[in-house]
Amino acid sequence: MAVKTSKAEKKIAYDHKLCQLLDEYSQILIVAADNVGSNQLQNIRKGLRGDSVILMGKNTMMKRSIRLHAEKTGNQAFLNLIPLLVGNVGLIFTRGDLKEVSEEVAKYKVGAPARVGLIAPIDVIVPPGNTGLDPSQTSFFQVLNIPTKINKGTVEIITPVELIRKGEKVGSSEAALLAKLGIRPFSYGLVVQTVYDNGSVFTPEVLDLTEDDLMEKFTTGVSMVTSLSLAISYPTLAAAPHMFINAYKNVLAVAVATEYSFPQADKVKEYLKDPSKFAVAAAPVAAADATGGGGGGPPPKEEEKNEEPAEESDEDMGLGLFD
Repeated sequence: MAVKTSKAEKKIAYDHKLCQLLDEYSQILIVAADNVGSNQLQNIRKGLRGDSVILMGKNTMMKRSIRLHAEKTGNQAFLNLIPLLVGNVGLIFTRGDLKEVSEEVAKYKVGAPARVGLIAPIDVIVPPGNTGLDPSQTSFFQVLNIPTKINKGTVEIITPVELIRKGEKVGSSEAALLAKLGIRPFSYGLVVQTVYDNGSVFTPEVLDLTEDDLMEKFTTGVSMVTSLSLAISYPTLAAAPHMFINAYKNVLAVAVATEYSFPQADKVKEYLKDPSKFAVAAAPVAAADATGGGGGGPPPKEEEKNEEPAEESDEDMGLGLFD
């Protein structure tokens, strides 16, 4: 006969397992497990088996174990997990790619009926069409103000109707109607709420970012830093090239307006005194653009003129017109 373990022994074993997982894994997905059945959770465990481990438990126990383990190891990064353990949540410890693991978890969603008292996670819209119900069932539709008509001995919905809005509680009439129509409007599964990676905590939307998104955000940030630096005249690495150009323009303007000069300003002054020199300097550039787009392409080949040989006259052959 197997010896039944006590609650204290179970708590000790759970604490040991949680601390062991914290030491072995540096990546954790915090998932919500509302309305997830045991069979569904078992299928998710099988799908993630190999590089991921799912651990469920009471929030108070998990918080206590994490806090004591952080004090024992001196790793204060574990404490970032404690504020995230709110509601019906679980932990997925993984060594795999976080995006791939979250996508794998999202595959195991199961359709569920609308039960009375549930908070609707999405809008529920009943489509138009034949319901297959006999005319005696019209009372359900009348209570919910759904326009119907009798067609070939069955009830037919005329227009689409928004039966339940997102965030509202499912009433008894709505639940009964959806059950009669065979509609399972909701789907439940583990939902990734937060990601923990080596002490950093962020939302799962970060996993969807690509290199192009990061480059775009970085470029936008650099532009904002440059604009701010130029506006307050504070030198930064991003604004330095623009500051040098602006300073050169100011010095050049002073040199042009006064007798002061420097080598870079002499050429500009020559162009201002004799604009024809600027036209001469610009001509080769324009010619290069016209011929090869500035690429210095080879000049177009002259068409070879194939001169046709002159026809030999009859006199050259010793024949005259009247011979």
